[in-house]
Amino acid sequence: MTFDPSSAPIVFLAWERGLGLPADSLLSGIPNGRLTQAVDSPELTFLRLWDRSILTGPAHLLAAAADFDDDELGRHSTMLGMTKPDGGRALGTQTLYYADELELHQPGHTVHVSTDAAQAAALESLCPPDDAYDVDLADREHKFTVMDSGLPDAGPVACSAYAEFQGILAQLGTLVAPESRHQGLGRLATSIAAHEALAAGLIVQWRADINNAAAHRLAVSTGFTAAGLLTRISLRHRQTPRK
Repeated sequence: MTFDPSSAPIVFLAWERGLGLPADSLLSGIPNGRLTQAVDSPELTFLRLWDRSILTGPAHLLAAAADFDDDELGRHSTMLGMTKPDGGRALGTQTLYYADELELHQPGHTVHVSTDAAQAAALESLCPPDDAYDVDLADREHKFTVMDSGLPDAGPVACSAYAEFQGILAQLGTLVAPESRHQGLGRLATSIAAHEALAAGLIVQWRADINNAAAHRLAVSTGFTAAGLLTRISLRHRQTPRK
C-alpha cells in the first residue's frame, strides 16, 4: 500500500487551507455529498477527494452548478459552459494521486543527482516549451536532477522537483529530456524526489492532466494512489497565480 487511508485527513487539511475553507469542513462533510463555499475569487474550482467534493467560487455560479452532479462538474466542458457569461477559460482537469510511503526504485548503475537549480534550468532548455511550462520546475524549490551516464560533469537527462503546499503536501513534477524518454529515467527521478519529500515529513501529491497518458503511467509505475479530481476555470479572463 502506498497511501494509508488514515492519512486522508492530512490531505483534506491541506486543501481546506488552500481553498480558504473552514477548518474540518472537508473531513466532516457528508460522504458522497457536495460542499459549496462562496468566495470572491477569479476562479471556479471543483475538487473531489475520495467520497468528498467541494465547489468554490462566486455565489451565482454555485447556484448554477446545483443542476449538475459531480461527474458532470468533473468535466471542464460542463464548467466552461456554465461560466461562459463570466468569460470562463479552462485551466484543466487533473487526476490527483497521493503517496505516504513508496518503494524505492533502485537504478541498475550508479547515478549522479544534482540539486543545483542551474541543471534543472538546463534540462528545461532541452525540452519543448509546453512540456517545460506544464511541469514548471522553476517554481518548485526542491530539485533533483539525474545527470547523464552518472557522471557529475555530464548533462541533465531528467529532473523531478517539488514545492510544499500548505506545509503539508509536496506537489511533485517531473521533466525528462526528449532523447532520454522511455528509459525509466522519469520514474527514477520521481522516486528520488518523492522519497526526499517523504523524509521531510510531507505527503506527496501528483497531478496528471486527464489527457496526459504519460503522466498517468508515471504515477502508477512509481506507486502513487489515485484519489481524486481537480477542475479549475479562470473567470473574466483575469490572470490567476499558478499553484
